[in-house]
Amino acid sequence: MRSVPVILALAVCLLGGLASAQFRRQAPEPRGGPPEAEFHMARLAYYAQGCAGSRGWCNPWWAIDYPEAEAHFLPAVERMTRVEVAPDSRHVTLEDDNLFDYPWLFLQQPGRGNWLPNGEQLERLREYLARGGFLVVDDFHGEYEWQTVREAMAELLPGRPIVDIPEDDALHHIMFDLDKRTQIPGERHLYSGMEGPPHWRGIYDDRGRLIVALNHNSDMGDAWEHADDAHYPAPMTATAYRFGVNYVIYAMTH
Repeated sequence: MRSVPVILALAVCLLGGLASAQFRRQAPEPRGGPPEAEFHMARLAYYAQGCAGSRGWCNPWWAIDYPEAEAHFLPAVERMTRVEVAPDSRHVTLEDDNLFDYPWLFLQQPGRGNWLPNGEQLERLREYLARGGFLVVDDFHGEYEWQTVREAMAELLPGRPIVDIPEDDALHHIMFDLDKRTQIPGERHLYSGMEGPPHWRGIYDDRGRLIVALNHNSDMGDAWEHADDAHYPAPMTATAYRFGVNYVIYAMTH
């Protein structure tokens, strides 16, 4: 019987070791600098309280699926296209002097009130879009988050309507003919269910160029992250790859 406490103590130590091993990775921080390849993915880094993620990690909201999403998606871009691709993403803030060197900004998880840019930051982002930049907003769900994002876009680009991206828009055919019937869920939605149908919306400038793409009720980044997970459906990952590649080519050519 005296061996029972010893066994329990060893079990507690083992579990503690596993837990500490799970959280051994340091959370990513903003890191700027100029691009190092023809295409260098840029995540829009912003401050928000709290963190989230999977596989035992708790990342900032803007990097919720990092680094697995990049590890899977960026080699796919290089494999499917002739674009020279940097092997990792940059994490740029709106204050970063190199912001304008990146044709595509990837903004995740803005819908819970996490993304609260101030006046100067909004001016920088407006300038980025006016000078040819392309913003993709991903991973926001339900009506509350949609309303939050819609209000943020109205403040960013007052007077510019959010519309459904037409079927004949170049974005949907520039590399792949996109099938919007396949919804791209986050991993959690495979078990809890989606919060509504997918909507592929956007904002256009005066010349008809799409400057903001809004993936409502979709989680493209999660599909990239879980591309190596046997429980995540392959058709959903394939759809996320195609959308992502189209976004990259559109950003670099428009």
